[in-house]
Order: sequence, then structure tokens, then C-alpha cells
Amino acid sequence: MPQFARALDVYQGFNFKKDKQTPVGYIISMTIGGKALSADQETIKNPEEPTKNLDGNVVAVLNHYLWETGSTDAVYLSGQVSTANKQLLASMLLGDWASIDVVFKYVLFEYDPLAKKYFKSNYLDKELNGLLEKNGDDLNLAIADNESTEVQSPKNFTFQVGIKPQTVEQTINVATAASKNIVKQWGVTETKAK
Repeated sequence: MPQFARALDVYQGFNFKKDKQTPVGYIISMTIGGKALSADQETIKNPEEPTKNLDGNVVAVLNHYLWETGSTDAVYLSGQVSTANKQLLASMLLGDWASIDVVFKYVLFEYDPLAKKYFKSNYLDKELNGLLEKNGDDLNLAIADNESTEVQSPKNFTFQVGIKPQTVEQTINVATAASKNIVKQWGVTETKAK
């Protein structure tokens, strides 16, 4: 099965330039185990309208995205978060987990050289509901101790997460060009026992 994997430009994500045409991505919202990460990165430019900011703030500027495109495959996100989110994630990793539920929303943008404009290449109509993926006994969630050097200001830290779908059918929109959209299923609905 084909995968949707993108290496995303963190520098371009923070410092958008119209004449540079590299893919960028953002986590718009994320709640892990009932704790919401702050959408505290402001004034991020909208690649589709570079003179305007994205609607609302973002939780993270992404550096990598991977989804194998199967309805039960995990979504893997890696990106740069603020100091406040780094501290929250570090405390969660050191604490006890009452819940591994994840509610999140993201968007990826790529440049279409034929249409000569940016378009949303992977995005959600509404938040997805997932669960933290496990690697053996460990949860697939990590945060760097040291700040990243790709962008000096604001201070930011690399984090990565793997998220499996909950047992309900949801959708992810993918596109290969400005006018080539496909809706893919994420998650499989499980009938409740009677």
C-alpha cells in the first residue's frame, strides 16, 4: 500500500517566503491524555495566502509526517514545540498515564508547480480521535531535552508522536495537486457488545 510521507521545512514553516517552494506542516491542536498542548506559536503565515496568518495559533511546526494510508495504520508526527509544551510533555512522560487518548488536528501544505500555488496536501475537516501507539511497553511519545537549532527564536524543542486510530471511522483528506483531492478512511468502527 502506498504511504504518505513528507519531510517538512521547519525554517520555511516559521519564516514563510513566497519564493521558496518547500512543503510545510502544522499541528493546529493536540490533547494527549486529557492535557491540551498550548497553541502558542502565533503569526504563522498561511501558505495559501502568504500575506495573511493562519487562522488561529499552532501547537507545533512539523518537520516530518508519515502515514502508511491504511485505515488502521498509525499517523507519525514530528515537529517543533514551545518551551511550555516541552515542559508539559516532559512532565507527562515522567508521570502516570490515566489515559492515552489523543485528540488532534493538523495541516500540511505543498506547492503545485502547474497551478503555481500552495495547496493543502494533507488535512482534516475535524479533529481525529486516536490513542498513543505503544512500542512494546513504551508509549511512542518523545520530547528533546535540548532546544533545536534550526530556528533560534522562538525557542523550540523537537517532539515526536505515533497515534493509532480509535475504533471509529474517521477521515483524512489527501491531495497530490491543487485540484486532486482524495478522502481516505482512518479507523474502523467496532460494534459495541450487546
